[in-house]
Amino acid sequence: MKIDLFPRTGFALVLALSAALLGFAYYAEFALGYEPCPLCILQRFAFIIIAIGALGGMLHGSRRASRFIYGAVVFAGGIWGMTTAGRHLWLQSLPPSEVPECGPGFDFMVEYFSWFEAIRSAFTGSGECAEVDWTLFGLSMPGWTMIWYVLLMILTVFALRKGNHHE
Repeated sequence: MKIDLFPRTGFALVLALSAALLGFAYYAEFALGYEPCPLCILQRFAFIIIAIGALGGMLHGSRRASRFIYGAVVFAGGIWGMTTAGRHLWLQSLPPSEVPECGPGFDFMVEYFSWFEAIRSAFTGSGECAEVDWTLFGLSMPGWTMIWYVLLMILTVFALRKGNHHE
């Protein structure tokens, strides 16, 4: 008897990678001293959404159509993350004269405004989002998150496809 656990294993891999990426974000903040800008925080939310979808897919492990619900959650997080990272990269590419002024931190915005207003304000961008404090192989943090969102969605596609062949 052949047991194929790839949908569950695929979601487990997406969950583990999302947790590791979130772990690195908190390490960069608390151990290395990099203060996250509002768009960085919104990108963390995207990884949390991906992790929630992957956790559901891993725990449920369905090879039936219900696994696509978990995949949709992962994709919603991935698309949210790609949109946020894209905006972040655009702000980082602006010449200094076109960078918007620095605004309040995301914590302040959430405390004094609605979530919708805080997110809208974060997407408007602020000067601190245009700063590049960290790079690896020439890519800033939002560049790497963009790559990871794409890779996590590709892994999810493989997890979803594999289950189709064995229903």
